[in-house]
Amino acid sequence: MRHNRRTLRLGRNHNERQAMLENMVSSLLSHQAIQTTLMKAKAAQRLAERVISLSKVDTLASRRKVFSYLQDHQLTSKLFKEVAPRFKDRKGGYTRILHLERRKGDGATMALLELTEKEIKVKEI
Repeated sequence: MRHNRRTLRLGRNHNERQAMLENMVSSLLSHQAIQTTLMKAKAAQRLAERVISLSKVDTLASRRKVFSYLQDHQLTSKLFKEVAPRFKDRKGGYTRILHLERRKGDGATMALLELTEKEIKVKEI
């Protein structure tokens, strides 16, 4: 029996929810921060932490597992070469959620999901 195993459905069926979360994690890894609702950010944070943990060990099996989530070869290689080395000394807590103001249209609680160690880009003048 599956007592107390409720998932947060986010108004979508399983396939739509998986696709949405995988797209959010892809956007998070490419842009280093995304703005979304609080509940979507909490759901995407779990998947992002799992993907980053997998990418810390560079094996063929972990690359294939990460690719099954991201579905993008360039983003997968970027994750293994650039993002994962930043978190090699951490055991968790690769992302953080910052609460923002409520959305004007429907009053949904907004949040900013970002990587804790961002890549610093210097603009040249």
